[in-house]
Amino acid sequence: MFALMVLLGLAMFAVVAFTVVALLAVVAKLIVLPLKLAMMPLKLLAVPFIAIALLIKFVFLITMGSVVVALLIPLVILALLVCAPIAIISSLT
Repeated sequence: MFALMVLLGLAMFAVVAFTVVALLAVVAKLIVLPLKLAMMPLKLLAVPFIAIALLIKFVFLITMGSVVVALLIPLVILALLVCAPIAIISSLT
């Protein structure tokens, strides 16, 4: 009988502990929500700066890509000038 009472006491403790943890989580969310709402205008003020940073980043990436392509074009022409006679000679034999 005592073991049954201990088991039910532990079950009640588990339920109460779970309820307390859930309530603490809800209270934490309720405390953080007004802070998030208060910080929203500051986040909205930062949006244009983030957009400018992303634009500069994409312009830099496109510029670097075009520089790489511009450097590879003469190398391709040089490779064709070297490889074309070899290909013609090998096709004749």
